[in-house]
Amino acid sequence: MKQIIIGKRNSKRYLLLFVGIASVLMTATAFEPVHAARIKDLTSIKGIRTNQLTGYGLVVGLDGTGDKSGTEFTIQSLVNMLERMGINVDKKDVSVKNVAAVVVTAKLLPFARIGSKMDVVVSSIGDAKSLVGGTLLFTPLRGADGKVYALAQGPVSVGGVGASGASGSSVTKNHLLAARIAGGATIEREVTFSLNGKKDLTLTLLNPDFTTALRMSETINAAMGEAVSKALDSGTLELNIPETYRQDISRFLANVEALEVAPDTVARIVVNEKTGTVVIGQNVRISTVAVSHGNLSITIKETQNVSQPRPFTETGQTVVTPESDIEIKESDNKLMVVEGCATIGELVRALNAIGVTPRDLISIFQSIKAAGALQAELEII
Repeated sequence: MKQIIIGKRNSKRYLLLFVGIASVLMTATAFEPVHAARIKDLTSIKGIRTNQLTGYGLVVGLDGTGDKSGTEFTIQSLVNMLERMGINVDKKDVSVKNVAAVVVTAKLLPFARIGSKMDVVVSSIGDAKSLVGGTLLFTPLRGADGKVYALAQGPVSVGGVGASGASGSSVTKNHLLAARIAGGATIEREVTFSLNGKKDLTLTLLNPDFTTALRMSETINAAMGEAVSKALDSGTLELNIPETYRQDISRFLANVEALEVAPDTVARIVVNEKTGTVVIGQNVRISTVAVSHGNLSITIKETQNVSQPRPFTETGQTVVTPESDIEIKESDNKLMVVEGCATIGELVRALNAIGVTPRDLISIFQSIKAAGALQAELEII
């Protein structure tokens, strides 16, 4: 048998290597966030937001699928546009079957500059049949203050197709009365907001939660090496910009947004009775209960019996008598015990053991909630 002798120098080297590997594994296990998300995806910065823009315009060039002649506001809009171009016409002489009145909407992003492009959505407000092949004319887009922030114009793109025949039958795929123009609007006015000179900023949580806010504040302070963040409430964090970042606030915000935090959520079960959809949150817990869910089905069969008189009789007549056959069936389900569950996996396995459908789960969760054994919010939409 061979013996392997490790000298003092080698043993010390192996010991240091082992300690180093163990330290790396322990560090990765202790500090790596589980199911973490970036602060960028969990918060928004107060004052930095999108602004909604709206405008009224006309889509022309339609193949007879525009508004009907009885749509007065479309006719008036077309006449007003022609008059601004120096063309005087009578409303009675205008046909609008190739023109459609539309509402144009867009989102003005924060820090958008003059000359930048943005997408717009065009939606019919008259009785047009389709916007396919149309072109949006010059349309000012206004903000909530009534000022014009962008100008939209261009050919519309409809993600659908439709066809109709002379008999009145038609086939339509997707929606034909809403369209989009990629880069169809040019920004003409900016929303003023400057980071220069700011000494503090406010982060707003998209889903307010005290635990998440506290975790986020501790993560920011640990990354910056000083107390620069404080959770004011469940939905607000105050950021004090360090002196080293006062001249480069954008870098400070980029560093903060890249940090990852494991968000905490309220235990909730959301059910949709229309579609039978059941969504169970991660923190849902259930106490030990006994559940028996039976299905009751009633079947009614209707038949018509025809009674005819005998041949060569003058007094008799044919009579139709209905006959109903009613059958009631109830599934033989036994009472089953659902043990208290500590994780969502255990809860799913326990519910699957009962053999229920998603629609049955809705009734079961309502009953368990009424019994006080469901430690979660039950939201029905």
